[in-house]
Amino acid sequence: MKPTGFPSGLSLAALALGLTGCAVGPNFHAPAAPAVPLTPAPLPAATVAAAGQAQALTPGADIPGDWWALYHSPQLNALITAALAHNPSLTVAQATLWQAEENTRAEEGALLPSISGSFTAERNQTSGAGLAAFGAGGSSSAIPAYTLYNASIPVSYTLDLFGGTRRQVESLAAQAEYQRDELEATYLTLTANIVTAAVQEASLTAQINATNQVIASDQQVLTILQAQVTLGGVAQAQVLQQLSVLAQAQATLPPLQSQLAQARNQLAAYAGTFPGEFHEADFTLADLQLPQNIPVSLPSAIVAQRPDIRAVTAQLHEATANLGVADAAMLPQITLSASIGHEALDTATLFTPQTLMWDLAAGVVQPLFEGGTLSAKRKAAVAALQGAGAQYQSTVIAAFQNVADALVVLQYDATTLQAADAARDAAAQSLAVTEAQYRLGGQPFTAVLTAETTYQNTMLAQVKAQAARLADSAALYQALGGGWWHRQDVTVKCCGVIP
Repeated sequence: MKPTGFPSGLSLAALALGLTGCAVGPNFHAPAAPAVPLTPAPLPAATVAAAGQAQALTPGADIPGDWWALYHSPQLNALITAALAHNPSLTVAQATLWQAEENTRAEEGALLPSISGSFTAERNQTSGAGLAAFGAGGSSSAIPAYTLYNASIPVSYTLDLFGGTRRQVESLAAQAEYQRDELEATYLTLTANIVTAAVQEASLTAQINATNQVIASDQQVLTILQAQVTLGGVAQAQVLQQLSVLAQAQATLPPLQSQLAQARNQLAAYAGTFPGEFHEADFTLADLQLPQNIPVSLPSAIVAQRPDIRAVTAQLHEATANLGVADAAMLPQITLSASIGHEALDTATLFTPQTLMWDLAAGVVQPLFEGGTLSAKRKAAVAALQGAGAQYQSTVIAAFQNVADALVVLQYDATTLQAADAARDAAAQSLAVTEAQYRLGGQPFTAVLTAETTYQNTMLAQVKAQAARLADSAALYQALGGGWWHRQDVTVKCCGVIP
């Protein structure tokens, strides 16, 4: 089911927002999605075929909630499942959402009367002289001390005549919606980062393997040269030159090994564990299959799907409601209060009809002079609303750029991989021919070195191009929203948050 609207998930908030027709200030309406194409040029039906695989671009296709499963890697699925259960950043986002929802519920209480119960026991000593001076009779001697008991139920209710409280509830509900979108963004970012890190680990593993092959090849050539020097077939200078080539190849290996170790440590952090306790097997490019059918969401769907756009929409909603709060603060506030209870000198007669007491009161407060405070707060609310509108526009433009970039990159990734495959195959054939000719004396040794360097570079380029295609596919799923609307990421209950 596609995401629609801005559900608050709060029962009383829905009631409060339904009553805002008579509240002062502007009513919020989500901006319409821009009716623009995603890319300047029409998208092709599919990318070019590279490594025997083309990716179909399907307009309007939906995104599964577990889109990473399209890589068909049980190891990747298990790692993401562990991360969703143990990553502390998700717990932070869940707790922040829970806090925002409870703050909204707390503010909803202001829409209802405030009722409390009280019981007091007061010990008094009244001066008889004081009573006589005021004509109350009696002597000037002290009146015996007495205890006065009071049990009452005071009720207070502030009429939300102009909707200030309802606008405040609306503002807090928008904050809660913002936190929910931030939670979805946290989930999406975490899962996409894990896929990207897994691809990076697989790429580095492949680069290390390719570099080891190059080193082995260089070592083999060095062995041949050393044998030829012994036989007087070549000069010692060629051996020294090959030693330099071998050392250069060996020097490229430690940085790759360092990057691989850091990639694994990053995966451990994403999984919510310590590097020393992370013992998952290395990812390889063979473990990850390229997703074949790539969804291309419509512009209206992108606005509804992307958590960052939904988050700034909630902030725009909050700023709109806050303007209503500022408007209501400048208008009269009407308060009704009542109290009923009993007052007696002893508890035995406390609840008899003779001790009944009650009162009713109504009050109106109209701000007359606040030193410009209320006017300034309203102007600040207007400025905040204008800023939120500009931030919304900026986020939407950046989001569409993000999607367009990802779509374009996928097409060029396929073209790059196709060219890298061809270059690697050609370099491998060239190296084999050059080495054979060298052994027969038809080529100088420098030709072998040149062919070998070319082959080394094409192997590494092919690995990087293959990895880029896998990683950029994940980037597109992230740019399109990641299918969060097919998942229930968080359940909030009274005693805590459970994933």
